Formats: sequence, C-alpha cells, structure tokens
Amino acid sequence: MTAALRLGVLVSGSGTNLQALLDAADAPFTVVVVGADRDGTGGLERATARGIPTFVCPVAGFDSRADWDRALARLLAEHDVDLVVSAGFMKVLGPAVLAAHRVVNTHPALLPSFPGAHGVRDALAHGVRVTGCTCHWVDAGVDTGPIIDQRAVRVEPDDTVESLHERIKTEERRMLADVLAGLAADPSWR
Repeated sequence: MTAALRLGVLVSGSGTNLQALLDAADAPFTVVVVGADRDGTGGLERATARGIPTFVCPVAGFDSRADWDRALARLLAEHDVDLVVSAGFMKVLGPAVLAAHRVVNTHPALLPSFPGAHGVRDALAHGVRVTGCTCHWVDAGVDTGPIIDQRAVRVEPDDTVESLHERIKTEERRMLADVLAGLAADPSWR
C-alpha cells in the first residue's frame, strides 16, 4: 500500500476547504502542516484543533516579496510535503515555492473565464447562467495553470454573490477532495 500523500495547505481565511480535507474519511492524503499569510485565520484554528503544525508567514515581515517566497518555500520543505494545496490562499506564489513544490489551487469559476480575486462577482455581472469551480496546477500566472478538474454550478435568477459563492464552495470542497484522492492514486504527476 502506498503511503498517504503528505499535504501542506495554505490558507488566508476561514479554512472551509481545509476542513473538507480534514473531514475526508479514509482519504489517501494527510495534512501535515497548515500555513497562513496572517495571524488569526479560521484555517489556523481548525489545524490547531486537530493537532496539525501551523506557521504564519506574512509578506509584511520581509524586505521583499522574493524573500517572503523563499521563506515560504523553506517552511513547507521543513515538513516534507509531497504537494501544496492553495486553499483560499490569497497570495500569488513566486518562483521559489513553485520551483520547490507542486501546487494545486481551487478557484470559484470555470477557468479560463473569470480569473482573479472576484470570480463569482464577475460571473454574475457578466450574466452567465452556469459557472462553477476549477482545480488547477499553479504556475507563474494568476489562475492560468493547467486545469485538473471543473464542476458546474447553475446560476439561479435570484442569486447574489454570497448565495452563489456558497453553492460554489460546497462543490469546490467535494472537487478538491476528489482531485487529491486521484493524485494520490496516480503518482505520475510528481
């Protein structure tokens, strides 16, 4: 039997994607460290409650973005992660992290449509009838890496950004756990 895929999870907010991974029963992956770009995130609290090591690596604590990127790469390497999951991490990862680690990200839109921080708002403003979520490999761009999986979510006539985003997040959590299970079963991506 293959050892569980060792995940380093990066968070910036409440940690609901992280929680989905922690709750995945009999999953072929395990979260070995959770990092955040700021103190006081729900994601850090969720990890601490499960006894998972955490770290905080704020950009403001470094002289340059490159210094921050190198520090983040080192912190992840200290925990011998197989894969990094950007789970609501609201920072663009730089060349040091991307050279040292394979990284997957989830995004609340059907990429390549509506990249960036406001995918749900932008989809609603555009008037689409179907949007959804994407899991992709992270590259040097913003939401431009190769797509691993996508899930569609219908836009309802009375949707607000908040109501649509909640339905997308529900699907996003399922998709992320499925993608990670698939990657654990197929090591050819390493």
